[in-house]
Amino acid sequence: MKQRRGGFDVTNTVNITDPRTVHDAVVAIISARYPQAPVNALDTAFETFGHLYAGTLPGYLGCDTWYHDAQHSLDCALAMARLMDGHDADEIAQRRLGPTRTVLGVILALFHDAGYIRREADADVRNGAEFTLYHVGRSAEFLQDFLPRAGFAKQADLAAQLVHFTGYEIALDQIQVRGQIDRKLGYLLGTADLIAQLADRSYLEKCRSHLYREFELCGLAGKPRRKGPKPIYSSPDDLIRQTPKFVGQLFDERLDGYFGAVYRHAESHFSGHNPYLDEIQHHLQHVRRLIRAKDFAQLRRRPRRIHAPVLRRKLGLGKAIMNTASR
Repeated sequence: MKQRRGGFDVTNTVNITDPRTVHDAVVAIISARYPQAPVNALDTAFETFGHLYAGTLPGYLGCDTWYHDAQHSLDCALAMARLMDGHDADEIAQRRLGPTRTVLGVILALFHDAGYIRREADADVRNGAEFTLYHVGRSAEFLQDFLPRAGFAKQADLAAQLVHFTGYEIALDQIQVRGQIDRKLGYLLGTADLIAQLADRSYLEKCRSHLYREFELCGLAGKPRRKGPKPIYSSPDDLIRQTPKFVGQLFDERLDGYFGAVYRHAESHFSGHNPYLDEIQHHLQHVRRLIRAKDFAQLRRRPRRIHAPVLRRKLGLGKAIMNTASR
């Protein structure tokens, strides 16, 4: 395969900085397996996503975070479609997600980080990263408001629970989802979120610059603050040094643990191999070499964040609803 291009997915074929290209890729995957799937809801979802993240959706100020930008959510939605496709290829009919859950799964992935987007009432908040510790609950609120407009009113309360499989605000065994198939949808969602991040072309560089910056704003990095959380990382380089341990814990506790290694369903979608795992292993090997050499200067990529101003230009949406959206 050619050298992976910036802004492209793990297969180097889909531009994950553009909602339109990801929409088309996702619809193609779902329609191939379920021609009767209600993919018209995805038209509404991706259009709304574009406006939400671009800062042209009334009531919202657009994406201003660095790590949790539009590209990550689009990458997650594509990974989710692929995992669900592989899952339903692997399972017997009674255990398949089916067309409606599959479309819902993509919508969940698309908006799982909507809670980072500031509302007009949040104009005094400097940056959406300040919502890090409780952004999933805010995402749940967004989904409950949006899903009825997309024809998924009956699934709105379920979706508000399922989105918590991507976060830490509720313990995984306390998430109120009873049905076995619905709960599996949550495992797939949490897995898609993680493997999309870990397999990102510039994952290590994004951790060092973008993610650390977000953690500083919410109190998880840098100097301790009064009444704030205990910082986990003292510097960008400290975050990189802790990355192998962090990824190992993700596999032990979530990916291979609670989520039951559902990432393996990607192998059925990709005819026997898993490019997400391949890329993750490549990143881990690389970061371990850098740690041994004590040379993080080799992290030379300068990843571009796909935030509100970029999306407005890309989608031709014009000016933001409010000037504060471009902070």
